[in-house]
Amino acid sequence: MSDLRLDGFLGGRLQIAQPRRGYRAGADAVMLAAACPARPGQAVLELGCGAGVALLSLGWRVPDLRLTGIERQQDYADLARSNAAANGIPCKIVTADLAALPADLRGESFDHVIANPPYFLDGTAAPDPGRAQARQEQTPLQIWIDIALRRLRPGGVLTVIQRADRLDRLIATLQDRAGDLVILPIAARAGREAGRIILTARKGARGPLRLLAPFIMHENLMHQRDAEDLSPAASAVLREGQPITSLFAKVS
Repeated sequence: MSDLRLDGFLGGRLQIAQPRRGYRAGADAVMLAAACPARPGQAVLELGCGAGVALLSLGWRVPDLRLTGIERQQDYADLARSNAAANGIPCKIVTADLAALPADLRGESFDHVIANPPYFLDGTAAPDPGRAQARQEQTPLQIWIDIALRRLRPGGVLTVIQRADRLDRLIATLQDRAGDLVILPIAARAGREAGRIILTARKGARGPLRLLAPFIMHENLMHQRDAEDLSPAASAVLREGQPITSLFAKVS
């Protein structure tokens, strides 16, 4: 993959090479990383890591993590490796289909699994093969969740970002296998329906589901001009690398 551009994340603190015409990760990947409650010394696995934006955003924020990413597209796996090296964040990138993991990876377990599964079930695929594979579901969502839960240690945390209209599928797939579900709706603007959700779940837990107040991405009630109008909360996450894990903490 030679036609690349450098994209700045976390206010330029991360410089990530991504294809000019293929799939490029954006705010969703950074939001996913910001919601993962990993602590120094823990092991984190990302399913479908692409060029490494979510994994490296998490590695930038939390030191001393053991980071592993799985990516089935060779070009993107190579990009993730070079991006990790360029940003000085150690991680292991495995080129493999998540539904057919290598034996050594099947023998590992992790404190956290994060994932941003493809959003679209059908429709016209993107002309670029890399973009099509990243956006169009080829491996069913249930398999993504199955693999994630198998790789989690008992009590480990799954963090997923997904379209809001697929929340029912996520909850059904986790039934009786994970609990303490916390759902953070993400709305573009105040008063709008949530287009995305972030869900966390703990393997083997039995706690009740909690639905949080929406996270608002943009400050103004409607788009007014071609300029960034991130809300203060979104700016803190996307530009400063702040976590949103505090939103998931239970308030007594």
